Amino acid sequence: MTVNDDSFTQWKTRERIAESMIPIIGKLQRDRDVTVLLHSRSLVNKSVVGLLKTHRFARQIAGAELSVTETLPFLEALTALDLGPSQIDIGMLATTYRADDRGLSVAEFTAEAVAGATGERKIERGAPRDVVLYGFGRIGRLVARLLIEKAGSGNGLRLRAVVVRRGSGQDIVKRASLLRRDSIHGPFQGTITVDEARERILANGHEIQVIYCDDPTTVDYTEYGIRDAVLIDNTGRWRDREGLSKHLRPGIAKVVLTAPGKGDIPNIVHGVNHETIKPDERILSCASCTTNAIVPPLKAMADEYGVLRGHVETVHSFTNDQNLLDNYHGSDRRGRSAPLNMVITETGAASAVAKALPDLDAKITGSSIRVPVPDVSIAILNLRLAREATRAEVLDHLREVSLTSPLKRQIDFVSTPDAVSSDFIGSRHASIVDAGATKVEGDNAILYLWYDNEFGYSCQVVRVVQHVSGVEYPTYPAPAA
Repeated sequence: MTVNDDSFTQWKTRERIAESMIPIIGKLQRDRDVTVLLHSRSLVNKSVVGLLKTHRFARQIAGAELSVTETLPFLEALTALDLGPSQIDIGMLATTYRADDRGLSVAEFTAEAVAGATGERKIERGAPRDVVLYGFGRIGRLVARLLIEKAGSGNGLRLRAVVVRRGSGQDIVKRASLLRRDSIHGPFQGTITVDEARERILANGHEIQVIYCDDPTTVDYTEYGIRDAVLIDNTGRWRDREGLSKHLRPGIAKVVLTAPGKGDIPNIVHGVNHETIKPDERILSCASCTTNAIVPPLKAMADEYGVLRGHVETVHSFTNDQNLLDNYHGSDRRGRSAPLNMVITETGAASAVAKALPDLDAKITGSSIRVPVPDVSIAILNLRLAREATRAEVLDHLREVSLTSPLKRQIDFVSTPDAVSSDFIGSRHASIVDAGATKVEGDNAILYLWYDNEFGYSCQVVRVVQHVSGVEYPTYPAPAA
């Protein structure tokens, strides 16, 4: 047999193993609300090739490729346990098992590592929490996709309604079509039908009521059977407490804003300060996509090296608030054609850092350039550190943070030499450290941070909603503190 034949045989073997993993992963989610991860990447609904690619990608962050032959035994061990709702990272199980020298079997090691999710210690499933989307634009539709995808067994979060202004013509048909097809993020994973008579969109079994409204103070959500819901305002029309309080109508318990909040509204970056949300807080903000991109790596650097000051320059994809062709705009420069120009504009991300990291004394400044790409941006974070470091030390630290720390769902790490913006469309992390572009000299560090300003940010929004709804399930093995 030639080397090529041997390689092909190995590939077919891995395909068969990956194929056997798919029903196990699906059954764990549907029956037990257990989401299987591999180094923070969900394996739910992955194809055979998708599973193999995810295992392959692990070598970029862990330094060695994981094989499905290594992870399958851990997955099989999970099926024998009395698991409650949780997220279980079989990549971390395999990695930590390699380093364990106690001679435990895979089953014994797995049972010990996920003990907090089993037996009397497991979380009991509660009733699903209703969610309402106010606005159904770029972020609204992506959040809808995520909520539908994460429904699992039907517990957790349940998308009940979207609130929009009525358009002309086949309004609900067109809105359903935009949910079904996306020029950037591809087709909806599932089936969508429309019930025009009842003004509902049916997506993967979810009945989503479309509520037409121009004034939030006129809606009684209980008329639609909605109770104790979290309303996500995707419009950005109101950003202060007075304006957002208009959403606190019958049926709505909390309001989450997908834009920076003003005044005393808490600006939350999941993974950094979500634990500070008070149980009785009814209105909060998820800050901006750029704030979510820079705050987690900024915290990681400040915790390890200290940060004296910094500047962030964002090279940001164009957005709907810019003009397609030159036309009047209330803001400077944004009236010029977005797909034809680089446009210098402002960003509030730097000033928002203080709300998310109040203990950081460093002054952070910021500016932004909008460029002619439809999605994925990059933040260049230029930091003066409190102590000197080497490039290798910083990269090792950030790689480890992306693998084992409480920020591993926020920070990703890539070392490929040919990475470009389109590679990160669909990334579920708040930001991705580009190892090849990182520069460190003495007490100066420059980090290049990619981020999908649409999808990655939407994932952060959903994480915040899960947290305030009490359905943010623990991850095992537990991240290092």
